Amino acid sequence: MSNISSRRKSNTLYIVLIAAVAALGGFLFGFDTAVINGAVAALAVGFSANSVFVGLAVSLALLGSALGAFYAGNIADRYGRVKAMIAASILFTISAIGSGAAFGIWDFTFWRLLGGIAVGAASVIAPAYIAECSPANLRGRLGSLQQLAIVIGIFLALLCDYFIAVSAGSAESPFLFGIVAWRWMFWTEIPPAVLYGMSALMIPESPRYLVAQGREQEASKVLTKIIRGNVREKIAEIRRTVLRERQPKFSDLLTRRGGLLPIVWVGIGLSVLQQLVGINVIFYYSSVLWRAVGFSEQDSLTITVITGAVNIITTLVAIAFVDKFGRKPLLVLGSIGMTITLGTLAVIFGNAPVNAAGSPILGETTGFIALFAANIFVFCFGFSWGPVVWVLLGEMFNNRIRGAALSIATAIQWIANFAISTSFPPILQYLGLGAAYGIYTTAAAISFFFVLFFVKETKGMELEQMQ
Repeated sequence: MSNISSRRKSNTLYIVLIAAVAALGGFLFGFDTAVINGAVAALAVGFSANSVFVGLAVSLALLGSALGAFYAGNIADRYGRVKAMIAASILFTISAIGSGAAFGIWDFTFWRLLGGIAVGAASVIAPAYIAECSPANLRGRLGSLQQLAIVIGIFLALLCDYFIAVSAGSAESPFLFGIVAWRWMFWTEIPPAVLYGMSALMIPESPRYLVAQGREQEASKVLTKIIRGNVREKIAEIRRTVLRERQPKFSDLLTRRGGLLPIVWVGIGLSVLQQLVGINVIFYYSSVLWRAVGFSEQDSLTITVITGAVNIITTLVAIAFVDKFGRKPLLVLGSIGMTITLGTLAVIFGNAPVNAAGSPILGETTGFIALFAANIFVFCFGFSWGPVVWVLLGEMFNNRIRGAALSIATAIQWIANFAISTSFPPILQYLGLGAAYGIYTTAAAISFFFVLFFVKETKGMELEQMQ
């Protein structure tokens, strides 16, 4: 009995370890997208760029992410999940070096675009790999590792920004070796980017990819380490659900009439709504946002770090409950909470008096309420739409279409992220924060009805059971 128990523990430990390596891509995804937060104002000064160019410098990387996401599924299906991870780690490393060494706003944008391609690739590969290497009873929690890694990446990027800016005096001041502080913010990404590639070399290929390639003996060795049941039976089951005679194609996602399959539309809807609630405005622009309402640079960065910590705690809540309560209840609860908190922020910012620069002036009470509402919004997103969407995208599509469907849904997610991130500086400048948060509140309200009517529960189902 003790041998069976220890074997189960070792199996679980092994699965957690390989899922954690895949989730390192999520860590870099979070780190890369958030590290620019502390550098936004310094970039505007250093490169003499206006709000439109700064917005593009931040968000053009997201179009790179859409590109990376669109092609990553096909690359992962053709060359394997592990090779795709290694390619992403190389792009992360080059982007981090180039962003910190940029000469002007245009080459800086190019290096960020390159990093964006890596982010997009990681956002597709990690959930697919984790879902394909996890038993059904652990898949929700292990799938949530992706979001946990993302939020830890965000938190550590913000923490690095904070300590570098405070040590140097500001992001625009010289830091180590007389090099300006904001450049070091980007270079802090180099070590985890290299670690990701080195770790990817040590994990096995996805058993479902191996079966699809006709490499069943290798798949059998991997499955022996990650499942307790009959390995031959499992391989036969996977074989039945995978088209072995050809690589998956985007045409597999179409109905006979030529439209996208309903399940693909649901994946797209989840991806778009996850972004339209404005979560990334908090993480890309929060230091600028809080400075706009009267906080100092240091206080703004402190608030941003606290928000990042809240995000980690709530993702741990999601990991604890996603396999117990299911995916749909968490999404519904999150939508309700986000609608209330975003609505509160819209009312506060919309009714606040503005200064000569057009920024809202918050009193002590309204400032506290805004801060509280913003962090509760992050809490509501963190236990629901943050991790659960990634869990669903990794598991809701059947084996035949998973790579292609994930690519489409994730690419469109990055395009939505781009639209929200690019539009925020001009909206802030011309319409004000109240209008911006009014848009995000509407999206949160729509997300509630979308989940209620279109999302099906996948808790406890094997991937081979997905229709």
